[in-house]
Amino acid sequence: MTIGGIVSAIVLGAVVGALGRLIVPGRQSMPGWVTVAVGVVAAFAGTGLSAMVGLRTSGWNFWETIFQIGIAAVGVLLVAALWPPRSHR
Repeated sequence: MTIGGIVSAIVLGAVVGALGRLIVPGRQSMPGWVTVAVGVVAAFAGTGLSAMVGLRTSGWNFWETIFQIGIAAVGVLLVAALWPPRSHR
């Protein structure tokens, strides 16, 4: 993977993670870098799922994006449930 591919994965992961976080109701106590990490994993998993069901994965694909955001929402939900709450001072 090239440097451009890594940067693209991080940017796409941040966007997908943020959209997934917006879908999950309530306030999540996890930091932003965890949202980006969940988004990067969800982006790769959504692309893999799209390829498994036979969708085109080169270029932009509506259903691939929906899979990525849905997986990110589930990931954010799971991580937020397991992440320790922030202490308010």
